[in-house]
Amino acid sequence: MQNDIWKRSGVGLYCYQPTGMYFARVRFGGKLYRRALGTSDYKLARRKLADFRNGLERTDATKGKTNLAKMLDAYEATLTGAASTLEKKRALVAKLRQTWFGCDSLPLRTITPSQVSAWLSQHYGSQSASYHNAALSVVRTALEMAVKDRIIAENPAVGLKYRKRSKPIRLTPTFEQFKAIVADIRAQRFNREAEQSGAFIEFLGLAGLGQAEAAAITRAHVYLAAGQITLYRCKTDTGFVIPIYPQLRPLVEKLCDGKEPNERLFSIGEARKALANACRRLSYPQFTHRSLRRMFITRAIERGIDVKVISEWQGHPDGGKLILQAYSHVRALHSERMARLMSDDEPANVVPMPQHEQIAN
Repeated sequence: MQNDIWKRSGVGLYCYQPTGMYFARVRFGGKLYRRALGTSDYKLARRKLADFRNGLERTDATKGKTNLAKMLDAYEATLTGAASTLEKKRALVAKLRQTWFGCDSLPLRTITPSQVSAWLSQHYGSQSASYHNAALSVVRTALEMAVKDRIIAENPAVGLKYRKRSKPIRLTPTFEQFKAIVADIRAQRFNREAEQSGAFIEFLGLAGLGQAEAAAITRAHVYLAAGQITLYRCKTDTGFVIPIYPQLRPLVEKLCDGKEPNERLFSIGEARKALANACRRLSYPQFTHRSLRRMFITRAIERGIDVKVISEWQGHPDGGKLILQAYSHVRALHSERMARLMSDDEPANVVPMPQHEQIAN
């Protein structure tokens, strides 16, 4: 370095005289690293130099040239979950490869928070919060892997915020509408799958399960004597158990009759078309498989079943947090109904117990 241009201001810290800007020049692991610190303030430059050294200690110098494309390959190899989820994440990874400038050439350490933000804005700025958040999640997770592998010291996407999702209008049938739908499907005599479709829809509504979970049930999963059904949820990779509710038992016994242990309860995997056609014939809103699960949960809350118990029936590991958030409108109505019990009079739901005479000592 020329002494008339560069002035040493401490170990590893140099000031470029023409502009007064500071630069770091640090030898680490036998290799010389340089970085513009982007400031002419000496104290700030000292702090940035310390951060630069700390970053070098937290990263593996041999991986310094790793690019985003290689990191995306490593990330994609770790993906697990339901087929639909995998498809969406792989599509996002493909878009990153196609649209991120320098994806297969520029080192990961050159990526800044503003670049991540600009990419999201360009490709998902006009999209819904759901699409934007899914893209941010993929970028953030892939870069977090790079931090754990000591390729970069910090995740440039970690400070970016998810968008707040708007509250959608979720259609939910009443229990009477649900029964009318099942009856209408079964009444279609010229549909060879009418009985199976009717049973499938009835099962979803009475068991409060999703389509994928119901479709995967075999006879071996059903324990009639114990009154339980064992289930597996691909989305969360968890197993859980539900009781065979009194409203569900007659249907379950019918479905299990004559089946081998490895035989599925249903010969179909979904009944969307049958459900849509029934809603059209009955002049109902276009309810979906998920609408039936919402009906089950809503009805359970209104019947006074504890939210923690409902969450266990749904295979949720959060103790009811998700249900409390999603069904707050139902809880308000239920709360008002329960509040009426807090009166001076004896509530109508209390069964009086016989009074026993006290025995004198």
